[in-house]
Amino acid sequence: MQRVLLKAVAAAVLTTFVGASVWAGADPAVKRDEFFWLSEMNKATTVINSEEKLLNPAVVQKVARGLQTVIGNGARSGAKRPSEVIKYEPLLIKEAGMDVTMLHIGRSSQDMHATYRSAIMRDNVLAISDKLSEVMETIARIARDNRTTIVPNYTNGVAAQPNSYAHYLMGYQASFARTAQQLREFYERLNWCAMGTTVLNGTSWPLNRDRMAQYLGFNGPVPDAYDASQMKSVDEPLELAGILTSLSVRVGSFIEDVFVQYAQPRPWIILQEGGDNTYVSSAMPQKRNPGIMVNTRKAASKTIAQAQQAVWLAHNIQPGMSDNKSVSDNSRTAAAAIDMLDRFNRVLKALRINPERALEELNSDWTASQEVADVLMRKYGLPFRVGHHVASGIVTYARSNDIRPSDFPYAEVKRIYAEVVGREYPQGARECPMSEEEFQSTLDPRKIVENRRTAGGPQPAELDRALKRMDQTIAGQRAWAADKRAHISASLEKLDADFKKLLK
Repeated sequence: MQRVLLKAVAAAVLTTFVGASVWAGADPAVKRDEFFWLSEMNKATTVINSEEKLLNPAVVQKVARGLQTVIGNGARSGAKRPSEVIKYEPLLIKEAGMDVTMLHIGRSSQDMHATYRSAIMRDNVLAISDKLSEVMETIARIARDNRTTIVPNYTNGVAAQPNSYAHYLMGYQASFARTAQQLREFYERLNWCAMGTTVLNGTSWPLNRDRMAQYLGFNGPVPDAYDASQMKSVDEPLELAGILTSLSVRVGSFIEDVFVQYAQPRPWIILQEGGDNTYVSSAMPQKRNPGIMVNTRKAASKTIAQAQQAVWLAHNIQPGMSDNKSVSDNSRTAAAAIDMLDRFNRVLKALRINPERALEELNSDWTASQEVADVLMRKYGLPFRVGHHVASGIVTYARSNDIRPSDFPYAEVKRIYAEVVGREYPQGARECPMSEEEFQSTLDPRKIVENRRTAGGPQPAELDRALKRMDQTIAGQRAWAADKRAHISASLEKLDADFKKLLK
């Protein structure tokens, strides 16, 4: 039942996005779809052309009232909300007569549709940004709770070195922070208004493009008229597709890393059982299948697939084609990303980490062996490659004889050291300079992490600085999105106030 409910919620998210943005403004009932933005463009055109004496004063109030009626009708439950200029205009003519078509002088469906595509996409970018901030806040909480949790990390699919779990998470945070930065940078390229460029080379009608951009909450008008609807509208979904593809790859990477533990009989990280997190196999009672992880990975793959559609639709077409300019297609890509991040956040919140089991796994293998070579070089001046071969010889002997690091005989350490140094570095002393106690201490995963000196490493002081910086990054991301929304809202409120003056 819960899985059915989850699917219904995901479907609702997708439906919300199709043909509209997710608007988190003061009035949640306002649907910021194509109809909404065509209405705002018509309101702005009426105000601007009226104030600049480009619209006959005798028809201004008639036009404004007709437009207000169309907007009111469109707000009714079940009402038609045309998404194309050619279908919107007949509604205006019906309410205000043919004079209302004076609004269309100096405009085209090309620049109007390009404008609402950018406006809807910028709302979607802000929604994605907010959801990404939620994920990063969850990761930050988990990292703080696991500053001293030492776990194995993997390279080439093999256990490589011990690391703080918090430091591991901060690596993902850094990647997600780059995605957040990409979204901000993309937004600044996106938020330019095509209105007033008509089809592709402008018009003899002197529409004030700067005022139009201000009323609609854009940074300003798109500088080049040909670019406005012929290039920019194609580039925007392509750039967003690239950002979301990269984000989805990273989410999938995290999920797969957790799956490494699910293949073990005693994982050190699992999901909290129950709810929609896990489900029991219908045939094998011991299995607790991590359903939410499977579904999150699937959501990441779907996001990539949806994003790549924008690439293929834009491929091999001449300028002026509309193949990849569909609001519904591009909004589905944003919806898929939101759904993926929402699922991923639930995975993160459901993770249960066993520090003792993680340490046990580390101590059962030789993930700390590089430290032997490091110490031999740092403290005793033995060339790294020679020390590396000493450590490698120890690991080879241990695995051949099924010996754990804590049980490795010191006599074999001395023997292997003498043989390697004698063969590869004859000018060096053959007696191992490390005592038995130092050898065992060197293999302690906790001390390895504590003794790191690298800037950006997992040692407590560096980790604390990294966590603080990331808190500032997330707060900055939240503030940025709020500021952009406030700017759009203030612009539209100003437009609405000026338009209402025409109705009196």
